[in-house]
Amino acid sequence: MIDATPPPADRLTSSKPSRRRFLRTAAGASLGVIAAPAIVRGRNLNEKLNIAVIATGGRGGHNLSQVATENIVALCDVYEPAVDRAAREHPKAKRYTDFRRVYDDANRFDAVVVSTPEHTHAAATLPALLLGKHVYLEKPLSYNVAEARILREAAAKANVATQMGTQIHAGENYRRVVEMIQTGAIGPVREAHVWVGRAWGLQSAEAAERNRDIVYVTDRPTDSSPIPEGLDWDLWLGPAPERPFHEVYWPGPKWYRWWDFGNGTMSDLGSHWNDLPFWALDLRAPLTVEAFGPPPHPEIAPASMRAVYEYGSRGDQPAVTLTWYQGDEKPPAWTDGTIPQWNSGVLFVGDKGMLLADYGKYALLPEDMFEGFTPPDPFLTRPASHHAEWVEACKTGSPTGSNFEYGGWLTEANHLGNVAYRVGRKIEWDADAMRATNAPEAEPFLTREYREGWSLGA
Repeated sequence: MIDATPPPADRLTSSKPSRRRFLRTAAGASLGVIAAPAIVRGRNLNEKLNIAVIATGGRGGHNLSQVATENIVALCDVYEPAVDRAAREHPKAKRYTDFRRVYDDANRFDAVVVSTPEHTHAAATLPALLLGKHVYLEKPLSYNVAEARILREAAAKANVATQMGTQIHAGENYRRVVEMIQTGAIGPVREAHVWVGRAWGLQSAEAAERNRDIVYVTDRPTDSSPIPEGLDWDLWLGPAPERPFHEVYWPGPKWYRWWDFGNGTMSDLGSHWNDLPFWALDLRAPLTVEAFGPPPHPEIAPASMRAVYEYGSRGDQPAVTLTWYQGDEKPPAWTDGTIPQWNSGVLFVGDKGMLLADYGKYALLPEDMFEGFTPPDPFLTRPASHHAEWVEACKTGSPTGSNFEYGGWLTEANHLGNVAYRVGRKIEWDADAMRATNAPEAEPFLTREYREGWSLGA
């Protein structure tokens, strides 16, 4: 085992758009609004960026701390105490509650860091791209497949520096594993298995206690809780359907189990763990996806489930099957003791052996087959950090590892695991048309209806 630890801010308007109209409207807005990027390439690395930070508590507070070497000129959060805390460190920054108001003052900043909950990612991010601002966006890229597609395409048109918040992507271990797989250490890979031990979501009370879930709930509450002082609940809901405040939704990450606000563990941790095979095997759109688990609940994502992706050949790489497991689900090799029983991990199965990895270490298996193995020379860059890589890209035009092109495809694939789970059968995926050709009932899960007064785009 090897340890490698190292736009216009009007309220978003629309009833439910069709898939084609939804994409066409956003694409048209992109073409009409995008101007030159806010920062000229080749900017001096010592010159500071002016950054607006949308969401400053939780993950937002961490992301703010990682870019605090730059000029923080705007702080926004729907929870006033979160802005107050951030303002103590950045007293010169202008304060906001509504992220749409941040874009009223777009001439004040070069770049935006967005760390809102999943259901408002696209709404908070698309205006920045339309205005030619650089963006760092927490994972997952979007709430659904359609929004991931819109953000990916808008970022390409904007030609700005983007980064999705998959921080482990910049780490030494992931890069070393990618180098091993791509240089053929275990030969052509035909299977990959990804599992995470976290089991949050719909489950029994006993399972929730055993799995240390942060909240136990089996249906939408019929009552409500007092809204915490300083929280603008209506703004927190954003484009999601209106419902009374309840403590089972907030603060984060309680919200991520609710289909109206997030997509459970598949979307959240899938952004980190599926990242490794997605990168190492050069994956993009799957051909088919099938999922297994308890009967889908209309409100709550499952604690445990499994999703199977089939990918076609890519260049000289053979077709590969990737299987995702969460919670109580585990790969056969884990269950029968063929491999070490790590709590979470990625297993690549090649023609010449296996490679097992997690965030900070990897192992070539069976170990006796790899005695005396000489690893390849490193060939991937080693950024100082995920955030530093993005800041440098904003200033110089250098590449980022988890840009919206890459992150968009990864996010779409993760969402498709939930789509297959919710429709209850294998879906055949046409990425160009953005539809499940054999399952029209998947359509409602690819896009969504926005709450009255909200829409995406200009």
